[in-house]
Amino acid sequence: MLVGTFDDWKRAYNEGAEPAELLEQQRQACKSDDTAWISIATLELLQAQVQALVALETAVGRDQLPLYGIPFAVKDNIDVEGFTTTAACAEFAYRATSDAFAVKRLKQAGAIVMGKTNLDQFATGLVGTRSPYGIVPNTFNASLISGGSSSGSASVVARGLVPFALSTDTAGSGRVPAAFNQIVGLKPTPGAVSGTGLVPACRTLDCIGVLALNVADSALAMSLMEGPDAEDGYSQVRPALTKHKPLSELRIGIPDTGKLSTDYELAFTQFIDRLKPQAKDVSTLSFETLFEVANLLYYGPWVAERVVGARSIYERKPDALLPVIRQVLDVYQRFNAADTFAAQYRLQDLKRTAEKIWERCDVLCVPSSPRHPSIAEVEADPVAVNSEMGTYTNFVNLLGWSAIAIPAAQLPNGLPFGITLIAPAWREPDLVRWAQHLESMHHLTAGATGQSTQTLGALPAWHVPTNGDTLELAVVGAHLRGMPLNHELLECGASFSHATTTSSSYRLYALQGTVPAKPGLAQAANGAPIAVEVWNMPITHFGRFVAGIPAPLGIGSVTLADGRTVKGFICEGVALQNAVDITHFGGWRAYRMAQ
Repeated sequence: MLVGTFDDWKRAYNEGAEPAELLEQQRQACKSDDTAWISIATLELLQAQVQALVALETAVGRDQLPLYGIPFAVKDNIDVEGFTTTAACAEFAYRATSDAFAVKRLKQAGAIVMGKTNLDQFATGLVGTRSPYGIVPNTFNASLISGGSSSGSASVVARGLVPFALSTDTAGSGRVPAAFNQIVGLKPTPGAVSGTGLVPACRTLDCIGVLALNVADSALAMSLMEGPDAEDGYSQVRPALTKHKPLSELRIGIPDTGKLSTDYELAFTQFIDRLKPQAKDVSTLSFETLFEVANLLYYGPWVAERVVGARSIYERKPDALLPVIRQVLDVYQRFNAADTFAAQYRLQDLKRTAEKIWERCDVLCVPSSPRHPSIAEVEADPVAVNSEMGTYTNFVNLLGWSAIAIPAAQLPNGLPFGITLIAPAWREPDLVRWAQHLESMHHLTAGATGQSTQTLGALPAWHVPTNGDTLELAVVGAHLRGMPLNHELLECGASFSHATTTSSSYRLYALQGTVPAKPGLAQAANGAPIAVEVWNMPITHFGRFVAGIPAPLGIGSVTLADGRTVKGFICEGVALQNAVDITHFGGWRAYRMAQ
C-alpha cells in the first residue's frame, strides 16, 4: 500500500508503477469490516476506472491529468456511478447511474474512486457516531469521536488509505472531523461546487468539500471540481479575484477562549502567540452575532430543510431512521411558513451586522471545535454534545463564507488540536495561501500517516470568468496551470480555454538563471509540437500583463497545431545560446516532472 500525498503518488507513477497494480494493492488494504467504509470498489469497478484512465491518457496525455491515478474516497451521500448511495440508511439506498458533478470533474482529471465512506445518517451530526453501519472511531484514540458527519472520509485519509476524500459540510461536517484526525478540511463558498448528485442535508447551505493530508492537495482537488453547473440552480460562477494579501499584512480576528476546554484553551493561546509576530494585527472580537446566526440553523426553521432530503424515509418509514436523527428532524414540526420567513428576515439583519467584521479584519482564526469528547459522552447526551461541536462552525454557511481547517498543534496527551481560518465568500485562493504558510509553523504529521504537513509546493489556479472582449494567449512555461506564475494570469482575469500543442516548427529550451525556472520557445526548421495552454485574456488587462514580462521573454505570434495563430510567449535568440534544448520532452510540464 502506498501511504502519501499527491506528490508521492505522482512520483510512484513517474518511476514506472502501473495504475492497475498500484491501485489494486491499495484496494486490498481497504477492509470491509472497517467501519469507515460503507462500500469499497469491487475489482470490476476498479478495472473499469483504470481502463477509462488509460483511454483518457491516450486522448489528452498524462501531463494534462493533474490527478492521474490518484485514489480518493467519496462520502456516501454523493453519487458515484456503479456504487450504491445510502446516506447511511439502507432503506433509502439506490444504485447511482451517473457520477455527481464534483466526482465527474475529479475523474476527468485522472482520479480513481476507491470507495464510499460512512457518515452520520443523512449528514445530520458532527460526531461520527450516528450511523447504522457502525461508529467511526478517532484515528488517535478509539474511545474518542472521529467527528462528523464526514467521519469515514476523515478516517480513511488520516490513516493513509487514500490521499484525499470528499466531505460535505453544512454546519461543520468537514471541518470538525478534519481537526479531530489531524488533516486538512477545505470548505468552499456555498455554490462554488455543484450539488448535482448530492443527497441534500440543507440544499441552500450544503457544500461539498475536500479532506486531504496537506493544504496543497486540498486546494488542487477543490480547484478541479468546482465550477458552474447548469443542472444546479444554486451553482455559482467564481467572481474575479482581488489582489492577494500576504500573511504579514493580515488583520486577524479571534474569539475569546471562554468556550474551550482547558487543554484546547492553552493550545489555542500558544498558537495565537506564534501567529502574532507574523501578522499585522491579531485582535479579539465579539462573536455574539455569529452565535445568534448559528442558533438559527438547528433551533430555527432550517431544520425543515433537512426533512426534504430524507422526506421519502421520514414520512413513509420513520422507523428506518436512527432515533436521534428522527428527534432532530422532528423539531421542524414546531415551525410554520410564517416562522420561516421571519427567520429569513432575521438572518438578513444578522448578515449585515456580521459583514461589518470584515471592516476590522481580513480573516477569522478560531478553534475548529471547543473540545474533543468521548464516544461515551456522546452516547450519554447525543444532542447537547453534538451541538457543542458546532460552536465555531455552524454560522459559516448561513453567512455564505469560506473556510479551511488545518492541524495546529499536538496536545501533551498526543491528540491533535486544529484551527479554522474563515474568510468572506470566494476567498479560497487566499485561505489556502495563508493556511499553507501556517502549515509550516509546526512539525506535525498528517493524520497517522507519518507524512509531514509541511508542504510548500505550487498552489493551483482558481479559474475566474472574463468580461468583455478577450484575446487568445498561448502559455508554455511558468504560467501553465499549477506553475508558479499562473496567478499572474488569474489576477488579470484570464480564464483557461484548452490545452493543445504548437505546430511542428518550434523548439523548447530551458533558460539559464531564471527565477522561477522558465523555458524559451523559438521557431526552428527542424522543430516539433510543443505543449501549450490557451487562455482567454481580457484585452483591457493585456497591457498590464505584458508589462510584467521580463527579458528575454516577450509576446509575439505562435502558430498552433490547428494552424491558427494566437498571441504567445517567445524568447530573444541571444538567451538561447547557453540554454538547454528540451524539445524532446514535448513540453515544459513534462520536463519539470522529469527533474
